[in-house]
Amino acid sequence: MPPSSHALHRRTWLAWTAVAASPWPALAADAAAQLRQGGCVLLLRHAQTTPGIGDPPEFQLGRCETQRNLSDAGRAQADRIGAWLQARQLAPSAVRSSAWCRCIDTADRAFGSHTRWPALNSHFGDRLDTPDTTAELRTALQKRPSGPFEAWVTHQVNITALTGEVPAMGEGFVVDRQGRVLARTLFA
Repeated sequence: MPPSSHALHRRTWLAWTAVAASPWPALAADAAAQLRQGGCVLLLRHAQTTPGIGDPPEFQLGRCETQRNLSDAGRAQADRIGAWLQARQLAPSAVRSSAWCRCIDTADRAFGSHTRWPALNSHFGDRLDTPDTTAELRTALQKRPSGPFEAWVTHQVNITALTGEVPAMGEGFVVDRQGRVLARTLFA
């Protein structure tokens, strides 16, 4: 007798989660190795924020008090990102950040400084009158030299648009010039 549809879906889901979960221990080591090789970008979603989706209705770029910002856990997570990189003697040649305060704070806590780059700004909900910047990000990736990696601190929508993956807050994706994910690590 064939298994029920529900049982079959459950087995498929269990098999998928086992496969999806199994590489996690090796991924942090893979990320460090890929970053050390250079010629890539560490796409980093900002660290953990206060609860919510998007920003409050009174949102204004440049005014942190109107935005969803890093939580205490997020500030600690950003510090751990910096410690992880420092422990592995990994330093980006440049750190670029979205203009959102949660990205700036993540960049400054993890790397010590940043340069704002509008291409990394969120386009979630089209709150700002900005064009889709995915093409600009793809072009910048393709032009990456073979030297040290760069770090780009941004939002889920931008990372998903580039890679097709959905990052957790504080998750980093090492991507090559074509935007392919070489490695990923969650800075929990």
